[in-house]
Amino acid sequence: MKRWRASQEGDEPAPAKMELRRSRDMGFEPPSGYQAMWLFAMFDLPMKTPMQRRIYTHFRKFLLREGFCRLQFSVYARYCVSEEASAVHSQRIRDCLPPEGQVRLLAVTERQFGKQRIFMGLKQKRSEAAPVQLMMF
Repeated sequence: MKRWRASQEGDEPAPAKMELRRSRDMGFEPPSGYQAMWLFAMFDLPMKTPMQRRIYTHFRKFLLREGFCRLQFSVYARYCVSEEASAVHSQRIRDCLPPEGQVRLLAVTERQFGKQRIFMGLKQKRSEAAPVQLMMF
C-alpha cells in the first residue's frame, strides 16, 4: 500500500490536492465555503395514532431519498452547492409537507456549518465533512 505524505504548503493530504487539481483541469471548480450551503430540516410531527406514525415515516423516508442525512432525531441536513439548489430542495419539502406538525428549514453556509462544535459527553467530535463527490439527480 502506497503512503502519501502531507504537502509542504498545508495540512491537506496529497491525494485530496491531486483530486482537486484534476477536477479543476476538467473544468469543475468546487464551490467556495460561502457559496455552498447546508440545508437543515427540523420537524416535530405527531405520532399518537397509526396513521400519524405512517405520515411521520413517509416524511422521514422522503428526506432520506432527497439526500438528507440524519444529524439527530428529527434533525436532518443536506449539502447543497448553491443557494439556488437549496431553494429547490426547500420547495420539494414544502410540496411534501405533512398535514399536521411543524417543519422548519434553515440554510447555513459551509463556513458556518464548519464552525459548529459537537460535544458527546465530555469529548468534542469533529463536524461532518462536505461530500467528496458531486451528487447529480
